[in-house]
Amino acid sequence: MTLRLGDIAPDFTQASTDGPIQFHDWLGDSWGILFSHPKDFTPVCTTELGLVAKLKGEFDRRNVKVIALSVDPLESHRAWVGDIEETQGTALNYPILADADRSVSDLYGMIHPNANDTLTVRSVFVIDPKKKIRLTLTYPASTGRNFDELLRVIDSLQLTDSHSVATPGNWKHGDDVVIVPSLQDPAVIAEKFPKGYTALKPYLRMTPQPNT
Repeated sequence: MTLRLGDIAPDFTQASTDGPIQFHDWLGDSWGILFSHPKDFTPVCTTELGLVAKLKGEFDRRNVKVIALSVDPLESHRAWVGDIEETQGTALNYPILADADRSVSDLYGMIHPNANDTLTVRSVFVIDPKKKIRLTLTYPASTGRNFDELLRVIDSLQLTDSHSVATPGNWKHGDDVVIVPSLQDPAVIAEKFPKGYTALKPYLRMTPQPNT
């Protein structure tokens, strides 16, 4: 199944380390990150899941729930959690979906047969409170993900949802942003951006981040 930006994230019910999860109900009115890892008891995955646990406070501040997935069974996940906590120095504080029947993996297109026809690749889906997919990323099995980048993207999405701006390349929270080209009325611009702006070109107008 090919999922595109703006599509409704498919709902499902699946077992997890926190018990059965009905995905849309579990998300509620939160943002969500669904991310897959290729296999339990593997080194890169162990570091990733520990890192995400350490970032829980950052996700909480952004109203983001995180859930992991692999095609290994629940018993394997539960055994692996101990290794994660021992080696990464943190308790696991979010669920791991047990997708042994590959139903969620197939639903979200997480298995790429030309890479591996049995294991999930490192897929990432960022989902907003309306259950729409706002970001997709796919990493190869050998490359661990940059979760600071996911936090940066969520900051951008939440900012641009509430203000008439876009974020430039390498933007991070607190940097100047771009006034969207569709906004042309000077009175409206003055009202929305009381800090003023700099027009580098008619289509490129920089302004301080409006919610800081």
